Amino acid sequence: MRRTIRWLVLGLAAVSASPLKAQEARPVIAVLPFENTGSYGQDKEAFEALEVGIPAILEATLAAHPGARVVERNRLRQALDQQKLGAAHRVDAASATEVAKAAGARYAITGTFADFYGKFRINARVVDAESGRILKVLSNDDPKLQDRAQLAAILQAVADRIVGAVGLAPYPADVAARRRAVPTEALTEFSRGLMFENHGDRTKAAEAYQRALTAAPDYDEARDGLQRVRAG
Repeated sequence: MRRTIRWLVLGLAAVSASPLKAQEARPVIAVLPFENTGSYGQDKEAFEALEVGIPAILEATLAAHPGARVVERNRLRQALDQQKLGAAHRVDAASATEVAKAAGARYAITGTFADFYGKFRINARVVDAESGRILKVLSNDDPKLQDRAQLAAILQAVADRIVGAVGLAPYPADVAARRRAVPTEALTEFSRGLMFENHGDRTKAAEAYQRALTAAPDYDEARDGLQRVRAG
């Protein structure tokens, strides 16, 4: 009888521990700032905003994958500050590795973008923080997916490839079905909101988030940003 109870207890412990193990097994990803390598056709402020907006959009897209964990923005900012890095500094594999380790992440995503009068190109590097190696360099190399107006689709395609690069299965069908075609205008204004928020200008941040919501009323990240700066 005692032996039976002992095996039942061990079995229940194994069952209760398995979800925790599954959660711990999810790769932790840190999405770092992206560098503008030379963009033309919009005002300088828009490109500065995209340096923080692109990683935030990728972060939200990756977080929708049930097998991934993404480093929370405040924690990542602390790790960037520790390494004295920000949107104005180039992030190489070595510094990306240090930031990822400081943030408790296994992988770091960083890269560059360039917008030449509406032709948009992005290069994302997937860095393994354990080895310090660049695992993959991903870009929107499909000529049919290089128009600035397709920015949401471009970033989604990059996120899809990041998921594969870190060893995850593709997005589940139900998650893929809920994807939103957010207009580029809304993404750009959301990026401005983040930039102004980072600069401590809540008034301009609120105005930018509101413009993003005007362009895309169901844009949850912009609504969250607006609530955040108004509450602060």
